[in-house]
Amino acid sequence: MLLEFAISNYKSFVDEAVLSMVPAPKQKGLSYSIHTEKIGGKNVKGLSCAVIYGPNASGKTTLIGAMDTLKAVVSRGNICDAPPAANKNRASSQLSLIPNSSSSRPGPVRFRIKFVEGGSVYEYLLEADLGSFADDDYDREILEESLSVNGAPVFCRKPDSIELNIQPIKDRLAAGLEGKVDAVVDLAVNLSPTDLFLTGVFKTFVSPPVASEVLSWFDRKLLTVYHADRVRVLYRPAKMATSTPYIEGAVNEAAQAFGISSNAVGYMIPEGESEPRLFSLFEGDGVRGRVLPAEDYESYGTLRFVDIFPLVARAIVTGATLVVDEFDASIHPMALMSILSVFHNDEINTKGAQLIFDTHNPVFLNGNVLRRDEIKFVERDLGTGNSQHYSLSDFGTSGPGGVRQGKDYMKGYFLDRYGAISDIDFTPIFERIVEGRGDAHNGK
Repeated sequence: MLLEFAISNYKSFVDEAVLSMVPAPKQKGLSYSIHTEKIGGKNVKGLSCAVIYGPNASGKTTLIGAMDTLKAVVSRGNICDAPPAANKNRASSQLSLIPNSSSSRPGPVRFRIKFVEGGSVYEYLLEADLGSFADDDYDREILEESLSVNGAPVFCRKPDSIELNIQPIKDRLAAGLEGKVDAVVDLAVNLSPTDLFLTGVFKTFVSPPVASEVLSWFDRKLLTVYHADRVRVLYRPAKMATSTPYIEGAVNEAAQAFGISSNAVGYMIPEGESEPRLFSLFEGDGVRGRVLPAEDYESYGTLRFVDIFPLVARAIVTGATLVVDEFDASIHPMALMSILSVFHNDEINTKGAQLIFDTHNPVFLNGNVLRRDEIKFVERDLGTGNSQHYSLSDFGTSGPGGVRQGKDYMKGYFLDRYGAISDIDFTPIFERIVEGRGDAHNGK
C-alpha cells in the first residue's frame, strides 16, 4: 500500500511535490475509500484511489513518470543509463533528461517513497547528483540513500560515510553479520558512487529478507503504466497457444461486457514471433470461423480496455498500487466508473489495492464518487515553468475559498476556484492562418 511519493528537481517539479495517499484529517464520508492495516499497535491508513487533474503540459505525466523512473532505477540497482525501456519512458533509461531544464544551477534529484509491505512501513529515499539537463557525460553520484522501517532508521548512506542501525531488523539479519558490522560499513564506503546500497551490500551482507521484501514491492506491487498506449507490453498471459488462441476467461468476459465486435478474444503467439498478440475470434464454419488480429477489427477503445483489464485484476488480487497515465484514453466514463467502484468495494478489494491515474475527464469531480483527498491537481506556473501538486482537501472547508463535502466540484473546477486549469484560445492563430500570415498550410 503506497502512503507517500515525493520528488524534487524532477523535470518541472523543482520544489518538493508530495503525492499523499494518506487520508487527510477531518474528512467525512466515503469511508470505504480507506484501507487500514494495523502495524505495531497503530492503524496505518491509505486511500484506495487518487485522480489527478491539470491542463496539458502541467506535469501530470511527469509525476507518474517519476514513479516509473524510481522503479526502474531500483530494479537495475544503479543510476547509470540503461537501454530504452519497453514502456518508452526515456527519463528512466536516460537520467540526464531528469534535471530541470531551465535551472542554471541545478540541484540534486530527490525521490522519497513510503509504503506498507509485509506488516511493516518502509520509507526509502534516494538523492542523486545527475548534473545539468542533458549532460550525458556528467560523473553522477548518489548523495544520499536511506531506508527506515516503522519509523526507525536502518541505514543512511552518503558519499563518504554509512550509518547502519541493525536494531530495527535484528531478527532478519544475514547469517554471521553480528560482530562484522564494521567490516560491512567499510565495504559500503568503497561502493561505486552510482550503485545503490540497497540492492548490493545491504541485500547481500546485511538483510536479504528485508531487501527482498522492499525490492519485491517495487517489482510486483508498484505497477506503473507510463504512456498508456504501451500498456500491452506489461502483460503476458500465464498460458499461451501457438495455433489456437488461448481464451483467458476473465479477460474475455470483461471484453464481452465492454462490448467487443467479435465473438471472443484470445491470446496467441503467431508463427515466427516471440510475444503474444490479441486476436478476435469468430464462430462458424469456413470463412465465418476466422481468427483475426484484434487491432484489425476491434475499436481502439476496446483494445485499450482489454489491455488494461489484466493489470486491474492483478492489482486487486495482489493488493498492488496501479499507477496509469491517461487511464481514460478512448474508454467510456461508465466503464471507468465501474473499475473505480471495484477499488472502492471493500468486499472485493480485500488486499488494499490502489488506483492512481491522471485524466481530463471532469466526471470524477463528484463528492459521491471520490473524497476530497482523492482528488489531486497539478498546476504549472507560466512564468517560471515550475509545477506544483496539491489536493482538493488542502482548501479546507470554511471561508470564501472553502470546499465542503457534497459541493459541485466540477462547477468549482471550471470556474477556476481550484486552479490547475488553462484558458486556451486558438482563435488568433487561426485568424492569422486564414489571412495567410501564419506558417501553417494555407491551402495554396
